[in-house]
Amino acid sequence: MFLRRLTRLCHGKPVLIRSSLRLLSNSCSSSLLQTPPCSIICAHPCGKDLGKLVIINATEDCCTYLEKKVPLELMKEMGTIGSSHGWVATLKDDGIVCLQDDLNPVASDSYPKRIPLPPLVTLPHCQTQIVTNIAMSSSSPEEEDCVVAIKFLGAQLSFCRPAQSNSEWTNIRIQNPCFFSSPVMFSKKDDTFHIPGSGGHLIGSWDLRTDNHNPKIQRLRFKNLPKMSKTKEELLDSCFKSEHLVESRTTDETFLVKWYREACWRGMTKLKTKALMVF
Repeated sequence: MFLRRLTRLCHGKPVLIRSSLRLLSNSCSSSLLQTPPCSIICAHPCGKDLGKLVIINATEDCCTYLEKKVPLELMKEMGTIGSSHGWVATLKDDGIVCLQDDLNPVASDSYPKRIPLPPLVTLPHCQTQIVTNIAMSSSSPEEEDCVVAIKFLGAQLSFCRPAQSNSEWTNIRIQNPCFFSSPVMFSKKDDTFHIPGSGGHLIGSWDLRTDNHNPKIQRLRFKNLPKMSKTKEELLDSCFKSEHLVESRTTDETFLVKWYREACWRGMTKLKTKALMVF
């Protein structure tokens, strides 16, 4: 049950928010949002470097085996650096980020789209090899006003408009270290990009409609946190925690999600979801 939502990201007094906690016994599959929403499960090899896509739709419990063929390299652990609106991003050794629609189940596999972005520019004392995530302001980078944001691990945040002629990156150095490892998201309601600070007590917002690249900061205060047993507290304290902002497309409400995961071994080290706390 959601007790209170971050319905407006205002920048005045600290916002009081309540929480809902859910402890999970099984891991949740990461989802690549499509129409309808689905999870990408795997790709069964069917030829040279190609595989047929296997998905689970959000409204179903069993796998759907598609005839759609995708490059198997995209299914590797480090095959992509992020996804948004059904597009996945790859980063090659030449420093070029490319947006691809291969993993979108409704996109054509006969004529897959490849949209290279401008060459990355690394700010002094920053890096552009390790990416936290990407976010897009609209459903397609081919739209004239679409903005692509890349959040790199560390201080650099970069934006570009791929469909515009002579597109180039706008690079921003983030000063507050609490945003260095957090993901960026686009708010359609606010028409701005937001990043939650580590711990979830701050939200930074960047409005590209202005020339001011300094973020607006919203401070959050938590109240009525759920009471937990000592065992559950110790479980959460032992987990890897990350904060994420999610916006409802139907109600325009914004939710802050704290995601608790622990490392497990399944042929290789993976992070298994143990709990979600929603504000």
